[in-house]
Amino acid sequence: MQQVTQRLRNGAVEVLDVPEPVLTPETVLVDVRASLLSAGTERAKVEAGKMSLIGKARARPDQVAQVIDKARSDGMLETVRAVRARLDQPSVLGYSAAGIVLAVGSRVRGVAVGDRVAIGGGDYAVHAEIDRVPANLCVPLPESVPFEEGCFACVGSIALHGVRQADVSLGERVVVLGLGLVGQLTGLLLRAAGCTVVGIDLNAALLDNARTIGAADFCLPRTALGDVMPREAENCDAVIVTAATPSNDPVELAPRLCRDRGRVVIVGDVGLQIPRAPYYDKEIDLRLSRSYGPGRYDPAYEEHGQDYPIGYVRWTEGRNMKAIVELIAAERLPVARLITARVPVDEAATAYERLTAEEASPLGVVIQYPESALFTAVTSASNGALTKPKGAVDQASIIGTGSFAQRILIPGLRAAGFSINTVASASGVSAHAVVEQIGMGTVGTPEDALASDAGLLVVATRHASHAELAERGLRAGKAVFVEKPPCLTREELQRLRDARAAGGCELAVGFNRRHAPLAIRLREHVSVGGHPRQIIIRVNAGRLPDDHWTNDPQEGGGRLLGEGCHFVDLACWLVGAVPTMVQATLQPLESETLQTAQRFLVSLGFADGSLATILYTDQGASGLAKEYVEAHSGGRSGVLHDFRRLELFDGPSRSEIKERRQDKGHRAQFVDLRRRLTTNDSQHDIDPLDLMQVTLTALQSAASAPQSDSSPSGNLTFHPA
Repeated sequence: MQQVTQRLRNGAVEVLDVPEPVLTPETVLVDVRASLLSAGTERAKVEAGKMSLIGKARARPDQVAQVIDKARSDGMLETVRAVRARLDQPSVLGYSAAGIVLAVGSRVRGVAVGDRVAIGGGDYAVHAEIDRVPANLCVPLPESVPFEEGCFACVGSIALHGVRQADVSLGERVVVLGLGLVGQLTGLLLRAAGCTVVGIDLNAALLDNARTIGAADFCLPRTALGDVMPREAENCDAVIVTAATPSNDPVELAPRLCRDRGRVVIVGDVGLQIPRAPYYDKEIDLRLSRSYGPGRYDPAYEEHGQDYPIGYVRWTEGRNMKAIVELIAAERLPVARLITARVPVDEAATAYERLTAEEASPLGVVIQYPESALFTAVTSASNGALTKPKGAVDQASIIGTGSFAQRILIPGLRAAGFSINTVASASGVSAHAVVEQIGMGTVGTPEDALASDAGLLVVATRHASHAELAERGLRAGKAVFVEKPPCLTREELQRLRDARAAGGCELAVGFNRRHAPLAIRLREHVSVGGHPRQIIIRVNAGRLPDDHWTNDPQEGGGRLLGEGCHFVDLACWLVGAVPTMVQATLQPLESETLQTAQRFLVSLGFADGSLATILYTDQGASGLAKEYVEAHSGGRSGVLHDFRRLELFDGPSRSEIKERRQDKGHRAQFVDLRRRLTTNDSQHDIDPLDLMQVTLTALQSAASAPQSDSSPSGNLTFHPA
């Protein structure tokens, strides 16, 4: 893999081809998609590397002392050899990145393969195609946040910890002294918190940038701060020093800007010869801000995954990173405005040259990475979805043109950018109507659709033919989207697994609710690290006539298999795992068989202690909303009302999100599918075939239990294939 390194001897930055890191029990491997070059910190490293040996010694007297101690204990010759070896050894660069989880150590909890994450930490979240990161320095990254913005999480947490140390409150006036990348982030955070921000810097370009992006209310050059202070810079409540200079000027200037008993927080690497008089006269509260927050430099926290109790340490470095990601996702921290350059990893050395060659170095330089070979290998092994299908991946052929396909699936496909190639139906009449209506595609038979040059086959027929057509599509080398349920029996399920493995193409199932915006927001809200989740799903489905095709065990499979699979998928997706226990109770009426019962209860248990319950009924009032989802974890709760309204609770606080129209994720599922097909990306969540297996296990659970009072139920341990 490629990794950006620096030679300590001469400061040269190189992109080296190095082996991938090895997974350990307490870490995760991340396929990095973007990392942030922090101009201030890394410029200092480059400049220090270019110093002579004498210059290096002057800059780091602590390391000179270590060399002297070693010479005393090991002798001069051995010390010289050790110093030369250290100078010739490449050192890593970078500490803030984002990507996709490749592998998870055996002791890590709350992180799964395929998760999008923001990562941080010196020596961990480095500029490399694959990073090995401790679990506490790895936070969830919502789909709505691009990787190039997610990679700001760790650098942003430095600014956030400085703001927390300043203990600011709404309406206060705060000076940000130094408007580099961390300073601009500090200003944005302060303004988001309701503070008035005064930005000060020597560089006119940085002042202009802060004014343009909204990082400061007032922007003043350092030269404007003479014996008489500008009015807006007088008697400020706090000063946050984010400059990077060996000069003592920032700590000498800060108390002049403060009111009596004001606060000064040192974030940047500045001279610290503190003048006693001005700090004493105003009784200034001087505080240091250490890196990303509590946990930094603590091996128990960073390396061994021992989190601090939230009741004692509210904001650790990991929680600060998560807060930054949440602010970005909520569009309250516009980090995209700070990106001034994007460079591919193989050209990273040129970006470092700009740091020292230009008087005003770029603010936020994002290093971009291709999908790693290890990511391809891991995801191919997990679900075989990375082989590029035969045919055009932006074209779809459709088998089945019923009402649902015409109203939902075909508009969703087109909205996601798919063009329609061939349309087939049982009679051909409805297919002709569809082609005429949308003005594209040709009418054909299912065989024509299978043989077309479209890369995607969409199966939207009745349930009984789903598995057969999907299997044939996979064996023909096509990616397949099959409406739920993908199959009705375990034998069909196994054939689908075999066909997918043989062809290596994507198999997507119409479990659309996991793509619904409000469901995604609910999942993010209750994703509290280390805490199990409790899920309740109630479905007021209404009764189908006894002779409806869904109630035919051979044609439709019954409502548990035909529709219940949707909610099994949703429950497992909200938890983020397949269950280890499945229990089901079905209540057939006299006119129904067990499989065609239209009311049932499914209970799921998970390895981490999570629980889920699904109540599906045909007996509810017609005026009651169809779907209700409740989720709880770690002091947080969420209630989703029919995919129209979401209530979020965090302790005593409550917020609400409303959609103008119901959105169950039908279109979003095709947007995601097209992305995966065009990028050869893999599905990142639980294998949909595993979740169909859970539903089949639920039916088996009910059927295998002793029958009494026409209420069969059973309890089975679930073993995914």
